[in-house]
Amino acid sequence: MSVILCTAGYDHTIRFWEALSGICSRTIQHPDSQVNRLCITPDKRYLAAAGHNNVKLYDIKSTNPNPVMTFEGHTNNITGVAFHCEGKWMVTSSEDGTVKVWDTRTGSLQRNYVHKAAVNDVVIHPNQGELISGDRAGIVRVWDLGESVCTHQLIPEDDVAVHSVSVASDGSLLCAGNKKGNVYIWRMIQDAELTRIIPICTFQAHKDYLTRLLLSPDVKHLATCSADHTAKVWNLDLDYPPAKAAAAQAAAKPDANTSAGPEVNAGTPTSGATGNNGENPKPVNKEANQRELNPFHMVEGISGPIHEPQPTLAFPVQPDGPPMDPTMKTLYLETTLANHQRWVWDCAFSADSAYLVTVSSDHYARLWELASGQIIRQYSGHHRGAVCVALNDYSEPR
Repeated sequence: MSVILCTAGYDHTIRFWEALSGICSRTIQHPDSQVNRLCITPDKRYLAAAGHNNVKLYDIKSTNPNPVMTFEGHTNNITGVAFHCEGKWMVTSSEDGTVKVWDTRTGSLQRNYVHKAAVNDVVIHPNQGELISGDRAGIVRVWDLGESVCTHQLIPEDDVAVHSVSVASDGSLLCAGNKKGNVYIWRMIQDAELTRIIPICTFQAHKDYLTRLLLSPDVKHLATCSADHTAKVWNLDLDYPPAKAAAAQAAAKPDANTSAGPEVNAGTPTSGATGNNGENPKPVNKEANQRELNPFHMVEGISGPIHEPQPTLAFPVQPDGPPMDPTMKTLYLETTLANHQRWVWDCAFSADSAYLVTVSSDHYARLWELASGQIIRQYSGHHRGAVCVALNDYSEPR
C-alpha cells in the first residue's frame, strides 16, 4: 500500500485503486449521502470521507467496511477536509458557514469559526498554526489557531464565490480560484509572529466555473479544474524555458513596453453574482472602511485597527512573482488536459509533481503524465459522477 489512491462521488461509493494497473482493489459503501471530499492522513492509516453533514474516518489497512469514527456537527454539505501533519487534528469547511477543527483521537470539536456565507474550501498552512478558507461571498480568511482569531480577510472580487484555495508546501504562496475562472496568487511572508500577505498576480484560467485549484508539492506548477471539461497545468518556475526565452527577448528590446503582466481593471464591485446552481451568495455586511476598489482588497487584523489601502485602478505584477506570458496575460500554460467529457471536479498531484489525477462527472478518474500531457491510466467503475480524489504516494509520512 505504498500508493494510496481513492475516488468517490455521487454513486455513494468510495473506491480504492491500484494506481499502475487501474484495478479497483476495494469498494466502501457510503449510503448516507454523496461524498464531497476525500483526504488521506499523512501516515496513510486513515481516509476521511466528507459527506452531507458528517465526516467518516475509515481504516485504510483494514477490511472493515464501517467507519472507525464519525464526526458529527455540521448542518450542511462539508466542502473541505485536511489533516494536521501528525494527524492529531482535522479541519473541515461546510456550506453551513463554518470551519471546524476536530480532535481525531477523541472526535471532539475543538474550534468553530464562522463565515457569513457558505464555506467552499479550507486548507492548513504548513506552519500548522493557520487555516485558510474561502467562501461563497468571495472572501478568503486566514485564521490563527493559537489566538483563535481571523487575522486576514482577502476579497479578490466582491460577491464572486471563491471555490477553491491552496497553499504552497513551503508556505510561500497562497492561491484562490473563483466561479468566474479567475486565479489570484499572494506571497506569504512570515515576519516574526506575523504573516504578511502580498498580492503578486492574477489571471483568468478558465472561461467557465473553476472547481478546484492545487499547487504542486514542488511549488513549480498550479493545476486548475473547470466546468469547461478541462484541467490545466500552469508554470510557476522562473527557470521555465519559455519564460527565460521571453525574458531574454524583452531584455534585448529596451525600448519596448516592459509592462508585460496583466492589469486588472477595478471598475465597480460586482454585485448580484450567483453562486453554484444559480444560488445567490449571502450578502456580506461590510463596514464602510472595508470598501475600496482594489481588486485584491485586503483587511488585516480584523480584531484590531483596519488598514485601508488606497484604491488602485490596476494590479501591478510584482517582480518577484511567477513568470507571466506576455501574449496571453496569464501564467505560462504547460498543458491542457482535455479528454474528460463533463465537468472536472478535483485533482491530486503525485509526490514528485510529475503526475496528476483528475476526476469528472463523466464517471472517470484519469492519471496524466504532465510532461507529455498523456493519459497513463483510466480508472473506470463509478456509475455516477466522480467528484473527489485523494492520492498519497509519499515514501514516508509527511
